[in-house]
Amino acid sequence: MVDPSLQALSRLTAVELRDALASGDLSAREATTHFLSAIESRNKQLGAFVTVTAEQALRDAAAADRRHAIVVREGRRDELPLLHGMPTAFKDLTDVAGVPTTHGSAALEHKPAPEDGALAATLKGQGVISLGKTQVPEFGLTAYSENRIAPPSRNPHSLGRSSGGSSGGTAAAVAAGLVPFAPGTDGGGSIRIPAGACGLVGLKPGRGVVPSGASAGDTAKLVVAGPLARTAADAALLMDALVPRDEAPDGGYLANVGRAPEPLRIGVSLDSPWAGAYPFGIEQEAMDALTLGTKLLGNAGHSVAEAEIRYDNRYPEAFTAAWTAGVGSARIAPQREALLTPLTRTFRRRAQQRSAFKVNEALGFLRQFEHDTIAQYAEWDVILMPTLAQTPRPIGWFTGGGHSGEPWPSEWAGDADEDYKRQCEYAPWSSMVNVCGLPAISVPVHATAAGLPMGIQLIGRMGSELLLLQLAAALEAR
Repeated sequence: MVDPSLQALSRLTAVELRDALASGDLSAREATTHFLSAIESRNKQLGAFVTVTAEQALRDAAAADRRHAIVVREGRRDELPLLHGMPTAFKDLTDVAGVPTTHGSAALEHKPAPEDGALAATLKGQGVISLGKTQVPEFGLTAYSENRIAPPSRNPHSLGRSSGGSSGGTAAAVAAGLVPFAPGTDGGGSIRIPAGACGLVGLKPGRGVVPSGASAGDTAKLVVAGPLARTAADAALLMDALVPRDEAPDGGYLANVGRAPEPLRIGVSLDSPWAGAYPFGIEQEAMDALTLGTKLLGNAGHSVAEAEIRYDNRYPEAFTAAWTAGVGSARIAPQREALLTPLTRTFRRRAQQRSAFKVNEALGFLRQFEHDTIAQYAEWDVILMPTLAQTPRPIGWFTGGGHSGEPWPSEWAGDADEDYKRQCEYAPWSSMVNVCGLPAISVPVHATAAGLPMGIQLIGRMGSELLLLQLAAALEAR
């Protein structure tokens, strides 16, 4: 039997926890109670969860245990869902039946969702137990998870720093052991940025690979769902639940994740489509992570060399138009507009003033950008760069120092353009991957002298999610 004590369960990987639940060595109620206790103990410090649904989670766990008893008694153990009894959480942009979806905004009425969204429905169908909703930036727009409805999501490695965004609360929860793993969504870096900041494996699958990750209002087809996990194997397990079986690799992701890939041609590039609009510096800690990652991949038998990628300097304007189009059409009562954050309010106004012709022009440019960029990447099996150009940023660094109703002490506080500029300088290698629809993974490889995690990003060809997970597993085993 598995010892259900807090310390022992916290040491289990998601794969080990799944195996203990499936075998009956651990009950769903024991697992759920453990992680709810961890949330109760640490969330006040971390701000990872906005809403904790303890009562519903315990009811769901009891139902899972009853189901387990029936299938075991009747000799139908193979009918257990893949993630039977596994606790997880959903970011507060994802509808979960009976729970408010705040979208991180004080300007919206927070009514309980009438039904599960596609992502929650898919994973509940695979047996997960939702413990609640995690912190996000307003409408998922930013690379940090601070808003006006709840405390900011903090980095478990340094509480004064951000856990990233927009899946920041989810990443903080996984990194702190409040859940074993969890899904994020990524429309411009929202899985990889918090993974890099929190020292996690974060996989953004390619466009269309995870059907439940699509967003109805996403005209540029940027958004996908994918795993945030502490190991490559844990991420592979969650991919097995997210990807339809007939579209997954033979045997699935987890069964193949430990297999070493054939020698690859890996191109290292620091080029960014944001560099023209926002020239950025790269901190030494980011370069240290890249240097170490390059060395480890070379030691594993891969050919690693410099790749020069040329990007069209019209990209920033086009991406921003596509990225912010949805916030312009969000239904917000006029009297509640003042409750929006300065960044959201500014970009909402600009989106409403932008003509449909301009939006369509931007979308057309991005499709051409996708074609041109993939053609350049095709010279290589994988493209490599740091995940982030800087160490995890202090809380309030993007906004000028204020959050959750606190004062704005900086002279540029509330300046949406300065906020956006800082985000683009922090994560200059994220959004173009979404535009191209390619898979990419952030892998932790380095820790700074202060103990802050730093990661590398690997961008693969379409359909290379398993390969990226295999590379992550090999880097873990170094």
